[in-house]
Amino acid sequence: MTFVEIPAPVAVAVPRVARPSLPVRLLRAAPPYLYLAPALALLVIWTYRPLVQTAQLSFYSWNLLPTQPMVPAGFANYERLLQLPALGQSVTRTLFVIGGLLPFTIGIPVLVGLLSKRIKGRARSVYQALVFSPMLVAPVASAAVWQWLLDPGAGAVNRLLGTSANWLHEITTANPAIVLITGWHLVGFAVLVVSAGLANINGDYAEAAQLDGASRWQITRWITLPLLSPTLVFLTLMTVLLSAQWTFPLIDTLTQGGPADATTNVYYLLWDYSFHSYDAGLGAAAGMLLFIGFGVVAAILVWLSERLTFHDN
Repeated sequence: MTFVEIPAPVAVAVPRVARPSLPVRLLRAAPPYLYLAPALALLVIWTYRPLVQTAQLSFYSWNLLPTQPMVPAGFANYERLLQLPALGQSVTRTLFVIGGLLPFTIGIPVLVGLLSKRIKGRARSVYQALVFSPMLVAPVASAAVWQWLLDPGAGAVNRLLGTSANWLHEITTANPAIVLITGWHLVGFAVLVVSAGLANINGDYAEAAQLDGASRWQITRWITLPLLSPTLVFLTLMTVLLSAQWTFPLIDTLTQGGPADATTNVYYLLWDYSFHSYDAGLGAAAGMLLFIGFGVVAAILVWLSERLTFHDN
């Protein structure tokens, strides 16, 4: 038997690649940030800069006149605001608005979305367009129509119900009327969001449940609604955070916060302090409290959504 001697491997020198210089690395990493730069610039100009200015203004006393200087006030605006009974009352009205809008953004859209699943073809698109159409109407234009419909003398609503109520100028009916009109605006948008959420649910789950003998209600209760929970949490978050803002144009057009402040919520209150009472510092302080309060609520809702929602993995 002969043995073949294998030569030892020859070490080959690998040339060392020079690391690019810092300017070259920055140029290579820059394109994604350049695409984001316009949006970030607009975000800073139209969101963060006004927020910082509002926080600064809340520590001054100023009547919005350019000829009058801003007088430092420290925390006096916040102390005065927390002592006003109108603040607590406006928070209560805001909670009423949120509770009143939830059926229009959660309950009715889920019901309509489940029923519209049975509509097939182009008819479904036409139906969704009709449901969404109130969202396309400008709030001021719809306010004029609703003011005519709710007129105490010749309004169609009073004629239909056989009543003579002054819906927009009575303390007991003004806020519910604003909630109803706002809900009429929002229900179409919410229906489309729910329909999109239902379309993203895999149909294999329902088919497997049907093979196991589950009824339509059981499939809806134990499969469809849990998988729809992220969409419902999103709509709930939108309703809680934006309800006061959604009602603002209608309140300003129809009731101006009345009668007897019955429709003055927190959003309209801070606007009233700033542009009716010409107390910019107090309005800015109300805006900062509103920002912090809704920020805490949003954080809690997001934290709960991560633990209560179900996802199709």
